[in-house]
Amino acid sequence: MILADKIIELRKKNGWSQEELAEKVGVSRQSVSKWEGALSVPDLDKILLMSRIFGVSTDYLLKDEFGEPEYVETKDAFEEEETPLRRVSMEEAVSFLAVKKETAPKIAFAVFLCIVSPIITLIVFVAAAVAIFITCGMKTDRYEYLEKEPIELEYGVSGMVRERQSRMSEAHTRDTVLGICLCVLSAVPIFAGLFTEKEIYAVMGICALLFMVACGVLVLIRSGILWESTQKLLQEGDYTVKNKKSAQSPVAGIYWTLVTAGYLAWSFWSGEWNRTWIIWPVAGVHGYAAVGFGIIKQKHPRRTAGVLP
Repeated sequence: MILADKIIELRKKNGWSQEELAEKVGVSRQSVSKWEGALSVPDLDKILLMSRIFGVSTDYLLKDEFGEPEYVETKDAFEEEETPLRRVSMEEAVSFLAVKKETAPKIAFAVFLCIVSPIITLIVFVAAAVAIFITCGMKTDRYEYLEKEPIELEYGVSGMVRERQSRMSEAHTRDTVLGICLCVLSAVPIFAGLFTEKEIYAVMGICALLFMVACGVLVLIRSGILWESTQKLLQEGDYTVKNKKSAQSPVAGIYWTLVTAGYLAWSFWSGEWNRTWIIWPVAGVHGYAAVGFGIIKQKHPRRTAGVLP
């Protein structure tokens, strides 16, 4: 067994992704990938560090021999509880990505309906949105374990998912910028309406604001769901093994549920539907501008350290 195979075996036994091991060793994920693909060999100091991290002897790592790992006492400082990893087959991964691709535009459109509902027919649009949320939720329930349990991808799955992620990377970045810009610029029609005394223009400005926010949120949600589906399979971003074990889960669904509930409660209690619409643009700007900055932070953690919250 060569060094590359031993690194793969020990990393998976500890339930770490390549990105997590790279953080512990102080290198890039690409470097770990090259080590595991036998395309390069780590420096001696990195081998010594991995020996301490994995809790095995350097002889075991360096000798091209089969056998059980020679564990040493230094493992205590790095040891994590080992749990059986749930294996994800190529068929399961393809099915999950297909379901996400199908439901992403529907969920995005449902949120769009909620935001523009004050412009047209409130109850009808909200009811339609709730129906879409429930339908899409039922289709994705079977894949909920991807958000909560450490997994292990079968041979070929990782490469397939990374290829898809690479293809959508440019579009995802473009959609994120477009969505945030639409949410921020949605205030322009309101300011334009301030310079006229005609009430009709003020109403048109409000409608334009809601429509722009709705379009921005639609773009962000659709693109974000597709991007997160690849992160769930690769255990990256918010879905690393560490985050799963810490019971950290995405709050977007809870966030929009609370926003909708708050909007309906305030509207029915006050009866001032002409004012309560303000919840949607505020929620859209705050919620998804934060998501956009979070994406930038995930992609460039070292550049944003100490700058972004």
